Amino acid sequence: MTEVSNTQLPTVRSAADAIEKARSEGRPALICYLPAGFPDAQTTIDAAVAMAKNGADVIEIGIPYSDPVMDGEVIQAATVQSLANGFRTAQIFDIVRAVTEQSDAAVLVMTYWNPVVRMGVDEFARRLAEAGGAGLITPDLIPDEAAEWFEVSDKYGLDRVFLVAPSSTPERMAMTVKASRGFVYCVSVMGVTGARDNVSAATRAVVDRAHEAGAERACVGLGVSRREHVEEIGAYADGVIVGTALVAALRDRGVEGVAQLTAELSGRTQ
Repeated sequence: MTEVSNTQLPTVRSAADAIEKARSEGRPALICYLPAGFPDAQTTIDAAVAMAKNGADVIEIGIPYSDPVMDGEVIQAATVQSLANGFRTAQIFDIVRAVTEQSDAAVLVMTYWNPVVRMGVDEFARRLAEAGGAGLITPDLIPDEAAEWFEVSDKYGLDRVFLVAPSSTPERMAMTVKASRGFVYCVSVMGVTGARDNVSAATRAVVDRAHEAGAERACVGLGVSRREHVEEIGAYADGVIVGTALVAALRDRGVEGVAQLTAELSGRTQ
């Protein structure tokens, strides 16, 4: 395996660094998601930068996919629109680069695995690292099938974020925690993404199990939409992930709406 010189890559803020900084300030990290190319690439960039300026510690940029099995109605509609407008996977690197150049947030790409394989795992990882991306969240890739990703993510120093759920067996939980770098993504409910009025009662159990399995940073996603959720989850999790509510804000109120909601979620408007 050819090692890549650090001088070839930009200085990148990792998800772990961002989450630990939040921890040092006595708060959970705020992790905010948007799909790439919705409603267009420049607006994605502007909205992501606005999130960073209003309290987001980590930015997730999702690659639109034609069969988003994990995504709820709001995000599916946004990704369908992005694809209809001509979004191509290679555009993700320009978006990541623009966001990292204009903010100090850690920037992760959330993607189903097929687009990475189609481009080539090494090429995708190299281009992401060159753009200043911190790593990948891969909702449909399990550690058992990630040997190539382990090798390439080590080569380029990228975070690899895997998912655990209420259904994860003790063996699966331990394997996933060991395989993850940056944080472990704890799915709080069984099912697709979507803002909810109440946080699932299973949420704390999943986080506790991840910590018990050795996770240094366990962050919760699926269903978070309000500041009360952030405060409730932040009492036991290391980070809180918000997606659907922000996508809806961008759809309905544009970049200003995203900035306002992020400020509310981070507590900056209090």
